[in-house]
Amino acid sequence: MRAKCAAAPLRPRKGLAMDADRPKEVATLAGGCFWCLEAVFDDVKGVEQVDSGYSGGNVPNPTYRQVCTGTTGHAEVVQITFDPQLISFKELLQLFFTVHDPTTLNRQGPDVGTQYRSAIFYHTPAQKAIAEQVIKEMTAAQIWPSPIVTEVTPFSAFYKAEDYHQEYFKFNGEQPYCRAVVAPKVAKFRKQFRERLKGAQNVSLG
Repeated sequence: MRAKCAAAPLRPRKGLAMDADRPKEVATLAGGCFWCLEAVFDDVKGVEQVDSGYSGGNVPNPTYRQVCTGTTGHAEVVQITFDPQLISFKELLQLFFTVHDPTTLNRQGPDVGTQYRSAIFYHTPAQKAIAEQVIKEMTAAQIWPSPIVTEVTPFSAFYKAEDYHQEYFKFNGEQPYCRAVVAPKVAKFRKQFRERLKGAQNVSLG
């Protein structure tokens, strides 16, 4: 069951300028629909680029239609380029776990299939350790009533999604799926984490 796979392509994204004077890091996260995650992380202070795409599968250069079948092994992901002086990988993960349900196996709301699984594709041993620690802390805090099923798996490849998926919510906010699913998540995030938004004073999550 794929609630959004029939959406028609509309507008491509525009590139974002980056500050080349400071080192950047990359995070690759899967938490259901990449339109949702992209729309949220685009707003976060310290995030300089968000690309929607596919990771974790066994088919090179998959198309959206192929991934939607659930047979390629890929998850819909966002690849986030961020400035670690403004936001840490741990803080990104803390935000990540607030904008999706990490306890539902291969599902986020109306979107069902392995392509919608919760996963952290770590790029370094340090990212792996941080991911495992964050999950351990959240489990101990009993933030979720059910066990966290988020995969922590090594990054192997990222295939950028078709142009029309980039900045999808920004350009297609009136599309039915965006109005019903993406917009409420974005509004909730902006209200809950106003201090983390671009233009706001930075406040550490801990």
